[in-house]
Amino acid sequence: MPAIARAQGGDAPWRPSQSIRLVVPAAPGGTADISARLLAPYLQQHYGQNCVVENRSGAGGVIGTQEVVRATPDGHTLLLGNIGPQAIGLSLFRNLPYGRDSLIPVCGTVRGPNVLVVHPSIPANTLPELVAHLKQNPGKLSYGSPGVGQSPHLTGVWFTQATGTEAIHVPFRGAGPAAMELVAGNIQFMWDNLTSGITQIRAGRVRALAVSSADRNHQLPDLPAARETMLELAKFDVNTWFGVFAPAGTPRPVVEGLNAAMKAWHGTEEVQARWREMGGVSLYGTPEQFAGFVNNEIEKWGGVIRREGLQLEVG
Repeated sequence: MPAIARAQGGDAPWRPSQSIRLVVPAAPGGTADISARLLAPYLQQHYGQNCVVENRSGAGGVIGTQEVVRATPDGHTLLLGNIGPQAIGLSLFRNLPYGRDSLIPVCGTVRGPNVLVVHPSIPANTLPELVAHLKQNPGKLSYGSPGVGQSPHLTGVWFTQATGTEAIHVPFRGAGPAAMELVAGNIQFMWDNLTSGITQIRAGRVRALAVSSADRNHQLPDLPAARETMLELAKFDVNTWFGVFAPAGTPRPVVEGLNAAMKAWHGTEEVQARWREMGGVSLYGTPEQFAGFVNNEIEKWGGVIRREGLQLEVG
């Protein structure tokens, strides 16, 4: 990630001079959208300027990301990015219209595991039972994701390859639409962000089998980690994450000012309670800490993708 550009002028804290656009590169209903709609009213109150959430879904988050990359780097257009377009996509797509230096990490919002959920009609109450069912029906079941290159897609790829199963990937324009199709029975299973999928699980509309993280999650303590359930998944460990990014060239005082506002936002009881309710963990860090985190994720997923020989064109 690029060094943060130095600004001209004095030491007064930066404040926006017009409305802030918070671009979400996914459809409404998923964790990126939830993060943005929690953050926007806080920034609006904090700065006394409108903060508008705009959903720009498509191409695994590339469309929304590109819109922010092209924006004036002055703090008035921000991206509520995530593990897909900001880490996985950098290795997955061979013709990506931006690079790792096109954005500055400002501050994380939340991280959490993905959760394996199935439609109630699927005859599987455990992950090994789902694997057995997939092996009995090779290539007949479909799994959804919020888009090619998003964390739930790559989690599904890693899962099917590790277990030696075959299933059809069906990408949607966001986690919300994918979850709706699962509830309707039009797809059979998916790895969903726990933070957005937990509502469907608690309502009994889908059946949860495992979480993708190395350890169990406090919100569903009886649900095993995938790596507990099968030897083939012993190294399985995925956390999805979300955070705010600014276009490259954004002055350092702007980035620091936004980060300070988000630190205070993370400290509010409303945000802390929402993360607990969603099974998520606060991802606050300084701009440097968040940049280090993002760079580690870029390297980790680059290794996974290279080992699997995955290369796609931006759709």
